[in-house]
Amino acid sequence: MDDLYSIGDLAHHTGLSVRTIRFYSDAGVTPPTARSPAGHRRYDATALGRLDLVRTLRDLGLDLATIQRVLQRHVSLADVAAAHADALAVQIQTLRVQHAVLTLIAARGTEPSEAPLMNRLARLSAAERERLVTTFIDETFADLDANPEFVAMMRAALPELPTDPSPSQLDGWVALAELIQNPQFRASARRAAEHQAAERAAGDQTGLHGALTDDVRARVEDAIAAGTDPRSPEAQPVIDGIVARYVAEFGTSDTAAYRAALVTRIEIGGDPHAERYFQLLARVNGVPEMPSLQPVVGWLSAALRAHPEAETRG
Repeated sequence: MDDLYSIGDLAHHTGLSVRTIRFYSDAGVTPPTARSPAGHRRYDATALGRLDLVRTLRDLGLDLATIQRVLQRHVSLADVAAAHADALAVQIQTLRVQHAVLTLIAARGTEPSEAPLMNRLARLSAAERERLVTTFIDETFADLDANPEFVAMMRAALPELPTDPSPSQLDGWVALAELIQNPQFRASARRAAEHQAAERAAGDQTGLHGALTDDVRARVEDAIAAGTDPRSPEAQPVIDGIVARYVAEFGTSDTAAYRAALVTRIEIGGDPHAERYFQLLARVNGVPEMPSLQPVVGWLSAALRAHPEAETRG
């Protein structure tokens, strides 16, 4: 019996309590190898190794029933480890989402009444997030012949929240989901779609005019940087040049009526709600957000209103 260990010896070698070792022994996980003449349990080196394995597997989160199946070779340790690793991955992802939601609630100073909706939005699956956005797009452009390139861009630009989002990305998604359910935003989006459809019905079958937008933005930003007041006489040649670009792009004439219509086009296209939509989308997808165009829109609309006609040259 010199090569056998008492429960106290096992406790010393493994760091487990005597009570825990006795529990494992009674459960049949680590049965005694023999008993002393006085009836005390004794364990050999194999039992010590077995107990060490049990402790390791318990530390890794396996339940006793599964451990017994491994020890009895009813299932391989590799298979059990793989299944347990998969389960842990799900738990880790759940904890990450919980951490992100709690961090967001703390950062936003969320009211108790707002927390349930925020939690539901944060936990939507990728398919549910996509369905929420595409439903908004469908309802916005339903029964309208709007700009097909713009509609295609909207359908292609969907939120792709990573499995381990940053607090900023999660905040972006929650804010985006709240935005597309906001009646005021939905009304402004529908107004923009109706305006596009009306322009197409009037003969404008062109696309997104990216080059025109870039040119106009550059001209206005230069005017702003120069400190040009949009209502001043110095703004007249600037706005005349900008209107000339629009006229050339759309094949029309620079008239008072056209300038008035251009104000509407610019203000609808530069709606701050729409800008926020794309900024939030960029944040969710982890790409740089475009700088705000509101200063440009504000200067341009003010200049057009202040200078409703082109300067008359003698």
